[in-house]
Amino acid sequence: MTQIVSNEIRQLLVEETGLQINQVNQTVALLEEGATVPFIARYRKEATGELDEVQIRELQERLTYHKELNDRRETILKSIDEQGKLTPELKAKIDGCRQKTELEDLYLPYKPKRRTKATIARERGLEPLAKQLLGATGRVDLDALAMPFVDVEKELADCGAALAGAGHILAEQFADNAEARAIVRELTWQQGDFRSQPARGKEGSVSKYEMYYDFSEPLKQVPSHRMLAMRRGEKEEVLRLAIAAPEEEILQRLSTLLVPENSGCRDWLQAVVADAYSRLLAPSIEVELRLQAKKAADDEAIRVFAENLRNLLLAAPAGSRRVLGVDPGLRTGSKLAVVDGTGKFLEHVTIYPHAGSGKVEPAKKELLRLLQAHNIEMVAIGNGTAGREMDQFVRQAVKEAGLKIPVAMISESGASVYSASDIAREEFPDLDLTVRGAISIARRLQDPLAELVKVDPKSIGVGQYQHDVSQTALKKALDEVVESCVNYVGVDLNTASWALLSFVSGIGESLAKAIVLHRDTQGSFVGRRQLLDVPRFGQKAFEQAAGFLRIRNAQQPLDNTAVHPERYKLVEKMATDVGASVSQLIAEPAMLAKIDLKRYVSEDVGLPTLQDILAELKKPGRDPRETFSTAAFREDVMEMKDLQPGMRLNGVVTNVANFGAFVDIGVHQDGLVHISQLADRFVKDPNQVVKVGQQVQVRVLEVDLQRKRISLSMKAESDETQKRPQKQDKKPVKKQQEKAVMNDLAAAFAKSGFKVKK
Repeated sequence: MTQIVSNEIRQLLVEETGLQINQVNQTVALLEEGATVPFIARYRKEATGELDEVQIRELQERLTYHKELNDRRETILKSIDEQGKLTPELKAKIDGCRQKTELEDLYLPYKPKRRTKATIARERGLEPLAKQLLGATGRVDLDALAMPFVDVEKELADCGAALAGAGHILAEQFADNAEARAIVRELTWQQGDFRSQPARGKEGSVSKYEMYYDFSEPLKQVPSHRMLAMRRGEKEEVLRLAIAAPEEEILQRLSTLLVPENSGCRDWLQAVVADAYSRLLAPSIEVELRLQAKKAADDEAIRVFAENLRNLLLAAPAGSRRVLGVDPGLRTGSKLAVVDGTGKFLEHVTIYPHAGSGKVEPAKKELLRLLQAHNIEMVAIGNGTAGREMDQFVRQAVKEAGLKIPVAMISESGASVYSASDIAREEFPDLDLTVRGAISIARRLQDPLAELVKVDPKSIGVGQYQHDVSQTALKKALDEVVESCVNYVGVDLNTASWALLSFVSGIGESLAKAIVLHRDTQGSFVGRRQLLDVPRFGQKAFEQAAGFLRIRNAQQPLDNTAVHPERYKLVEKMATDVGASVSQLIAEPAMLAKIDLKRYVSEDVGLPTLQDILAELKKPGRDPRETFSTAAFREDVMEMKDLQPGMRLNGVVTNVANFGAFVDIGVHQDGLVHISQLADRFVKDPNQVVKVGQQVQVRVLEVDLQRKRISLSMKAESDETQKRPQKQDKKPVKKQQEKAVMNDLAAAFAKSGFKVKK
């Protein structure tokens, strides 16, 4: 990309983002130098004008888009020029394109095509006739114009055949017209309906897609989960989908554009326009708009998934406590694994408390032995099969023994995936998969982020139709979330796994493994500068990574803070100016109060960075995550059959979707709080009210044992709004369809890959 193009792109970015030219120039320069988004957001605030990660990523995406647009523009210009058809006017139009769709529309007439009806007509010499028909004025005798082109040898037996061929040429010309395509695209998107019917042979059949057998909704209003559900039904050959466009208005607009006012062949040309629309334009634009709607649905589903993942990764850690992890089971027993405060595995056993009365006492004895021998501070129990039964067993045993050890239920989604993964085999090559799972459950309690990064986010169970969306876009978004969370919290350089280190700014998997190997062979790091001793770890990697890595009890106290090494001299000057050492500055808050930040403002260090430094010195190495707490389920509610309408229960949000939130209430089946039951006010986005991992209190509305569905509410029982349905956005959907959609939201989400606990 040349400097001229680069400047043009920068100006476009200013227009699209609303940022100042300085912010765009500096941020783009940093990105092109290889700086990561977390690094830029945290340590280059003066350069960017304090842009946050979201703004920087948006800028990065638009920059990539315009680079791709420029590359495509050059390819198209070269192609048309080689055909000898590049006019100054066409070049100006192509140079002025700001959207890929607009660019492709202009290229369409010059794009190499397969052999079409129009191609055949041109081969038969009918292009002159097509031009005559398009330009004819006054009274025109169509047959008289066509007669000279009749030629049996060219399979043009009569005037009708010649006119039909000329019509095919003009129809393709009309369909390739950029302005015509824009008209059809805009009117179809703005006024078209997205319709669903049963596929041929599926009429009247029983299916999970029955609510979509006679369904219609404005195309631009179809919610993400509904679009993805219908597309899945089409893929499974149960549904037939189509877009119904405002054809009358489209044809009127196309005729005005394409048929000359003084045409002597108006009726004939209008018929050609209709053919161009129905045979060429409509199918092409429908494919395009369906992809556009699919992308919009993908983007929303990915956004929801990313938000859920962020909340799950940033869940409060229990910290450096000795934990007993329990992977509960029935027939195969429950696996118990002990880890110390650093997550190091110590011991494991298997007990069978649910395999008959004769096994209960031995199981209890073995449990208490582990608790007392290792001075266990917390117990983490997986919430899968036999989870509640195990929870009850452990609590009872602890109570009878007079111990005060907190017990927490932990989501085990993805634990089995971790157990069979390469990283689990690397960590515990000699242990059974289920024991690895128990260790992972214990570590998830200590530090959810450090443990969950070892699992593919798609296995954690917080996505919406995750298998139906673009896998490339999903992976990119989820990787960005993990990277953002890891760098937001910071990483202990001496205890982190290579999986966790790989998400630190500037590191990646290869360097992460090199760091761990160096640590294992050379011993713990005592200072950040030692990173430069790691093979292939250069100055650029150090610049990008150092500030996000922590070293406890380091020789340099700033190595356990988020202060970047490039600012150590500045902090040392601050300490000297107030008559203290750096250690004293950190240990004595009174010293910090003496610092006048304005004295240290310079060309490359402004108040934003200075304020960040001061905040770190006040609370060095602080964990920004919330304080840990546990949720306790009702002991008298163990299964769905124990539930009664009106019951109030504690629960934990396990998943958030566009239509509501799923809540674990301890009965092996999550309940659904529909969006209309989330609050005593209108809720547009469930993420504004709840988040994954949040502890909530819910009320049971309805229990359907046969369909395994639980309807819950978070609204105040006495509130008048409970008596009235929440006002939702108006949609022209039949009442019975809307009701069916609402009643089947849980099933729709279950189809998305949401794991139902058994």
